[in-house]
Amino acid sequence: MSLTTVPKSMKEAYPFQSNFLDIDKNQYHYLDEGEGEAVVMVHGNPTWSFYYRELVKELKQTNRVIVPDHIGCGFSDKPQDYNYTLENHISNLDKLIQFLDLKKITLVVHDWGGAIGFGIATKYPDLIRRIVILNTAAFHVDRIPFRIGLCKNKIFGRFLVKNLNGFAWPATFMATTKKLASDIKKAYLFPYNSVKNRIAVAEFVQDIPMKSDHRSFDTLNEIEKNLAKVTCPKIILWGGKDFCFNDVFFKKWREVYPDAYYKYYKDAGHYILEDEKNDVIHNIKDFMDRV
Repeated sequence: MSLTTVPKSMKEAYPFQSNFLDIDKNQYHYLDEGEGEAVVMVHGNPTWSFYYRELVKELKQTNRVIVPDHIGCGFSDKPQDYNYTLENHISNLDKLIQFLDLKKITLVVHDWGGAIGFGIATKYPDLIRRIVILNTAAFHVDRIPFRIGLCKNKIFGRFLVKNLNGFAWPATFMATTKKLASDIKKAYLFPYNSVKNRIAVAEFVQDIPMKSDHRSFDTLNEIEKNLAKVTCPKIILWGGKDFCFNDVFFKKWREVYPDAYYKYYKDAGHYILEDEKNDVIHNIKDFMDRV
């Protein structure tokens, strides 16, 4: 997807230079802004690197900020015959980190970015200097919200997500407690403007491993088993009105990492960087200054 077609209003919100890494003949898009110690931000579904735009603007002043779009997301290629699994998303991020030769990484994760980012952190704990955890998971749970379950349904889930835009579009008003501006909503949806371009949005939902015979169950299980190996400092910044990643997930993170700094925003939703942008960014910068 060419950035030359991006609306002017979106360029103002997302004023970054695009970079691409060829991975198995697919173009993997990423931002590479600023200089200094690396910060790698990993998005989830159905967002893309746009979600981190304000944090990028702040941290690029002191750090080198890397933000990929997963294959099928944002401005990365959207192959229709790709195997959109957790293992492959982790592998792609691994290749980018190795290609850029990143060390002493501050890892920022949100939504599916938690499993993908911790896939790297559990594999290379010595590469990670600190971690910022934003409404996400990297472990198994035995529940799934009803609305997510509908989208995961094998009979009509893919049709609902791809053909009716029944995931990315509702997220623009269900994932926040504060109303998004119309141009910001349009920007979130821009890369997912056709049935074909929503392939990864649908496949991310299908890739949620609820049973042991699921294609990504073992991958997530291995990550969960090795979370204790990731001993670097962490901060948990959590929106309390997240209908998907709710307090069950927050409490689990507190159990896994009891020494982590944390702040709970009782009135913020899933897109915590939208609902509490200024305070979240302030706390991330303060955390990075302290540890």
